[in-house]
Amino acid sequence: MRTCAACRQVRAKRSLTRVVRATDGSVAIDPTGKRAGRGTYICDQPACREPASVATAVSRALGVTLTPGSLTFEENHAAT
Repeated sequence: MRTCAACRQVRAKRSLTRVVRATDGSVAIDPTGKRAGRGTYICDQPACREPASVATAVSRALGVTLTPGSLTFEENHAAT
C-alpha cells in the first residue's frame, strides 16, 4: 500500500504511478517502479493528474522545484 502524493489516499502500489528523483536531481516518471532514487506516487484520479497538482505534490514530496506541465502522464502508466 502506498499514499498518493496529491490526494493522500492510500491505495495499492500497482494502481499508482511512481515518480522518481534520480541522484543527479532529474525527475521522471518510473513506469517499472524499480529505478534508483527517491520516489513518490500519484494515483489515477484525473484531479491528481492535473499539471498543477502534480507539480505541487511532487515538489513537496521530493524536495525539488517543478513547473506545471514538466511531467506528463500517459493514460496507461499505472497498472490495472
